[in-house]
Amino acid sequence: MALSNPQYESIIKKYERQRDAARDLSEARRKQVCDTIPGFRELSDSVSSLSVASARQLLDGDQEALPRLHRRLKEISASQRRLLAEHGFPPDYLDPVYRCAQCQDTGYVLTEKGLREKCRCFRQQEISLLYAQSHIQEMVSRENFSTLSYGYYQGEDLRRFEAAVRICQKFVENSGEVYQNLFFYGTVGTGKSFLSGCIADELLRKGCSVLYFSASGLFETLARHSFDPKSKGTLQDLYEDLHGCDLLIIDDLGTEVTNSFVTSQLFSCLCQRHLGRKSTLISTNINLEELRDRYSDRIFSRVTSGFTLCRLTGPDIRILKKRLANTSSTA
Repeated sequence: MALSNPQYESIIKKYERQRDAARDLSEARRKQVCDTIPGFRELSDSVSSLSVASARQLLDGDQEALPRLHRRLKEISASQRRLLAEHGFPPDYLDPVYRCAQCQDTGYVLTEKGLREKCRCFRQQEISLLYAQSHIQEMVSRENFSTLSYGYYQGEDLRRFEAAVRICQKFVENSGEVYQNLFFYGTVGTGKSFLSGCIADELLRKGCSVLYFSASGLFETLARHSFDPKSKGTLQDLYEDLHGCDLLIIDDLGTEVTNSFVTSQLFSCLCQRHLGRKSTLISTNINLEELRDRYSDRIFSRVTSGFTLCRLTGPDIRILKKRLANTSSTA
């Protein structure tokens, strides 16, 4: 689905605000440093006068003017960093602070071929606007590694959850470098969606594009556009996003009405993402035998051979939390 002009403008204006904020912060820090460190302002001012003098020397035919300027600028930069360190400032204190270092808050990057393309952070904002990903934003705000707790598990359930957490942390660590997929399955309320949120939160922080769908929402959206002749272009855009985002999360697989359309769409999506080496995370309450019986041998083979399988067991944590909340309110 393509952005409308107002949606595109809203993203561009957001980048402009981010750059303005970075520039204001940089100027405030520079003033602080100049007011605090004797001689720092003079070093900064000397850069402009040296550049002007070198330009004049180049016009007069001095071929050594530019190399001389580069050497002098390196000396000034080294002196500034030394002064910063001596007065307790980090060496990079005056460097621009961008939310996305890759595009420097412009939304666009240059490819190796010199072509201008949308940055991954831009793609994530597109996804958030086009697919109303409010659920994942709410989810990662409360379900992330900082709120993770092992207190609801015991025995074998605890060992399984600890192993799953280690797998999630490794998944985040290797994202962008290693092609990997995860399949969370097990009983209801044992932390599958929570761990999905942990991974989504970390990858969003790294600037990756993350697209979240409940299984029922995904296949309902695909069916709506597939059987509407007027939605051909929209459907193609949807496929491009499903196949091209850095991480696709399909939550609660098995809650949708399963039929031949769902099975074919799921298999096609998994194959296309596999071909593009794009990571997929699936969570479900059904077991592996049900996966094979409900979908197909092809999907079962794709998942069991191409995904890291994490089985989670234990009590329903949602019910436990509710009981604890009720106990606290009546105490």
